[in-house]
Amino acid sequence: MKRALLIFALFCLNSLTGLYAQSDASGDFYNTDKIQEIDIRFAQSNWQYLLDSLRVNGNGLLLADVSINGVEYEYCGVRFRGSKSFQPEGKRNGLHIKLNHINKGQNIDGHKTIKLSNSLRDPSMLREVLSYEIARNYMPAPQANYAKVTVNGNPYALLVNVEAVSDAFLDEHYGSSDGDLFKAKGYDQYTNYPESCLQNIFGSLAYESDVNCYLYNWENKAEGSWSELINLTKVLNEEPGKIETVLDVDESLWMLAFNNVLVSLSSYSGQHSDNYYLYQDGNGVFHPIVWDMNLSFGSFKNTGSGSDLRLKQLQELDPLLHVSNPTKPLISKLLENESYKKTYLSHLRTILYDHFVEGQYLERAKELQRMIQVEVINDQSKFYTYDEFQAALTTTIGERSKIPGIGELMEKRASFLKKHKEIAVFPSEIVDTKVLGRQQFSSSRIETFMVQAKVEKYPKRVYLMYRFGEGEEFRQAMMKDDGNSNDGEAGDNVYGVTIVPQRGQSELEYYILAENASMMSYSPEKYMWELHEASLEELNK
Repeated sequence: MKRALLIFALFCLNSLTGLYAQSDASGDFYNTDKIQEIDIRFAQSNWQYLLDSLRVNGNGLLLADVSINGVEYEYCGVRFRGSKSFQPEGKRNGLHIKLNHINKGQNIDGHKTIKLSNSLRDPSMLREVLSYEIARNYMPAPQANYAKVTVNGNPYALLVNVEAVSDAFLDEHYGSSDGDLFKAKGYDQYTNYPESCLQNIFGSLAYESDVNCYLYNWENKAEGSWSELINLTKVLNEEPGKIETVLDVDESLWMLAFNNVLVSLSSYSGQHSDNYYLYQDGNGVFHPIVWDMNLSFGSFKNTGSGSDLRLKQLQELDPLLHVSNPTKPLISKLLENESYKKTYLSHLRTILYDHFVEGQYLERAKELQRMIQVEVINDQSKFYTYDEFQAALTTTIGERSKIPGIGELMEKRASFLKKHKEIAVFPSEIVDTKVLGRQQFSSSRIETFMVQAKVEKYPKRVYLMYRFGEGEEFRQAMMKDDGNSNDGEAGDNVYGVTIVPQRGQSELEYYILAENASMMSYSPEKYMWELHEASLEELNK
């Protein structure tokens, strides 16, 4: 069989002459509110058998022409995707489409590969699209929507279209795709694991001096050096005070808070520490990237100790899960730091109140289900009935798998977290922020940035986080309410600090960080994506 496939592949390659890079299709390929239409055309009528064979024997690709929303792509490569979700002779296996398999310039909106998920263990068809949508509010995360797929003109399935963590994604979010990229392996990818290595640690970021141990726990997607990943684990475990030199701690805390609130345990926070990437930017700092949300909202139920959790245990999952677990150093080592712990709890509280306390997630879930319901009804390959699809928001589905209804899980989880002693404390409130300009009728030019912020509800410390240009690292300056820091009167809840440019800089980007006994608060609240700005030119007008 392998020999026959090889001969066929060589025949196809030798027959392709004079190929050209097709013009890019433009548009909103990952628009969450639009169902994409993808038609795949294979030359062979037994394409499913061939794809099964290629998947069982590796990651080979079968040639196909692909139409996406009416735009043609020639000589693409297609294979079934997934490890746990792939089923030989399955009626709706997920798909990987490589648009530039032969025509190297071929892409859609800059994306050269397409990942289509089959929504195994998700009767709601919501988990991936809704989870990624929530995640993108707080950290770089893939886009996701729905795609109606046909093969050779015949219906195949309604699948979830998830943006690949590839060059286009990395370029957009980190300014370059030249850095090292690692992916935590799933537990099902383990074979011949060395006895000399730590056992069952997966992508936990435990430190080992032997590089061979990392080969079994991680995929080196960029085929770069392993030394940087090893150094990250060494610093995290042995010198956590230096962790910000090698890891974006804030993004890591957002990821951990997201995993916890959404009970996303097929992740670092669950049994196998899997389904996330680490990308090293040009400054040598690693960034975590969430991946594979198909089992979020409690569809995967194991935290790594004991049997699967029951519904009530999922609803009441400890917000400080793994805080004392040495085998989860990304949690236990980071949260040893009191400031990081407050930041983590603040992020958790933000996600909770932004999406769950008032049921915002449920309204969005209903919108998405209404959008796809006709396609679900017509999908002859779906894993679950239409009645189960409708009930999956409020009811546990499955006698054995017992997949929680999303609303059934999250309504009580939101109530539990809202009342939890670690989260119930209100953060300080930053009510006004400004940079002082030149006083009226004054002839003296302003050459410094005098930043003020009014902060209420018992702040313990207030900081200015600032930089003089995009791409620079943020610096930290303490703001004071002492009457001597361009802050007004002492004790009036107005905090001030003066920043003196050392190299003639005239532009300032900044956000305010206020810390109380338990929480952090920020201005702007979405400081990850937007910043306050000031310029000396404007201040001197």
